[in-house]
Amino acid sequence: MANPRLDKTPDGEGHEPSSSPQQDAWRSSYRDVMAIGEFRAVWLAHALSMIGGNLLNIATSILVFQLTDSPLAAGITIAVTFLPPIIAGPLLSGLADLFPRRQVMVVCDLLRAALIVSIGIPGMPVWAIWTLLFCSVLPSLPFAAARAAMLTEIVQGERYVASTAIIQLTAQIGMLLGLVAGGVIVALVGPHITVMSNGAVFVMTALIVLFGVKARPAPAREEQGEGGGGFLTMAGGGAKLVFGDSKLRTLALMAWLAGLYMVPYGLANPLAAEAGGGEAAAGLIMAGTPIGAFVGGLILTRLVPPPTRIRLLGPLAVMTSVPLLIWLFQPPLWLMVTALALCGAAGSYQFVANAAFVLCVPKEGRALAFGLVAAGLQAAQGLGILAAGFFAEFFGTGAVVVSAGVLGITCAVLLTLPWSRMSHEVTRKMEESEAAA
Repeated sequence: MANPRLDKTPDGEGHEPSSSPQQDAWRSSYRDVMAIGEFRAVWLAHALSMIGGNLLNIATSILVFQLTDSPLAAGITIAVTFLPPIIAGPLLSGLADLFPRRQVMVVCDLLRAALIVSIGIPGMPVWAIWTLLFCSVLPSLPFAAARAAMLTEIVQGERYVASTAIIQLTAQIGMLLGLVAGGVIVALVGPHITVMSNGAVFVMTALIVLFGVKARPAPAREEQGEGGGGFLTMAGGGAKLVFGDSKLRTLALMAWLAGLYMVPYGLANPLAAEAGGGEAAAGLIMAGTPIGAFVGGLILTRLVPPPTRIRLLGPLAVMTSVPLLIWLFQPPLWLMVTALALCGAAGSYQFVANAAFVLCVPKEGRALAFGLVAAGLQAAQGLGILAAGFFAEFFGTGAVVVSAGVLGITCAVLLTLPWSRMSHEVTRKMEESEAAA
């Protein structure tokens, strides 16, 4: 998300730094990790991949909007990028356990480069752009799985914790750079050249991994785990675990509220046009929520004590959709971006929900539960953006954004009421976890 996700936990959640030595150790682990050449290669490839992926999103949505002048078509373009993890995530991610992981990453990025160049060919019909865009996202699934698995081979222990925190921070920054830079570059050279030249980014990432990471054999069969059942096992087992527990169910539904408050992300192009802005303005609108999420998440996870975060989860979920009501007054561009940044700042409750989910879910069912919630989050955002584009054709973008805000506030209030009764139990679990550590 353009977007916060549940499969990413905030660094050190549940273990608030309470002493200078602990903080020094944390800073040291960052330096130790960045001193490892292989990690730097994986990190740089990840950073470029995030920038390139988000630049592709904004450039392609602008291209389709210019071809069709349709908010629905622009919304479909963004929604298409959310579909691959839902449809093919469990299947394609398993490739990282069948082949050497460096090889998987290199092949995936070269394949993405070829598909992205094809998207930008002038004269390409919209249906072909959507098809190629969908296919270009597919290789990112085994790429991400291979990267995550490779990190466990490169770094261990406290260094691994630091490495995941660095990767998450990089994802947020890469998202911002890709969206903002994409809008500016499209305004300068046009969407076709922007999309086609973006293919070079993924050629670069492939070369960085090829020459910066050691070759390792494919994982042994016994290391791959049992993993039978694929998507059906994930959906069935995960649904039973998550929806059979009131705390997990509430946290999952709070996460899926992103399907409502991320609606302006999918309507960025028509919103920018209505405000008198161009392609660069669309990039700023899409980047507004991630900017707020980065700042809000940093403040929430580093300055606010864990028990307080847990109590604030519900109120922040409600506040996340409140800025969307500003569209009642046809706001100018600067106020749009400001409102979305406030939306993202309050939306940093997703980090807290993620940490609480980790605390509450049984260890033996964690993968299944995470798989279901992550797929549901992708589905909620994709379907929300698709529905927003459809209704914007008939009622206008402002009415759709306000409606999403009202619905988001209502749903968040309904979830906050039961959470206020559960938060004390979760806080106790957190305190017990800290004592045990």
